Amino acid sequence: MDLNKKNFTSVGTDIEEVKLLNAQSGLSYNEVKELLAKTGGKDTAMYSNTDAEEIKRKFQPGSEE
Repeated sequence: MDLNKKNFTSVGTDIEEVKLLNAQSGLSYNEVKELLAKTGGKDTAMYSNTDAEEIKRKFQPGSEE
């Protein structure tokens, strides 16, 4: 296999160039959702590191915290 040969899609897109541009483009969709979860986003519970049971216990009547 020729290491200098570029990989192109059937319509002529340079695959390696697209990968490079994507890597330089900023946050991915999942990275944005994770960031939103950590800062109070909507429908992002699966990305949150909050212990829901701990929060529920905090707000139970008679809680010391």
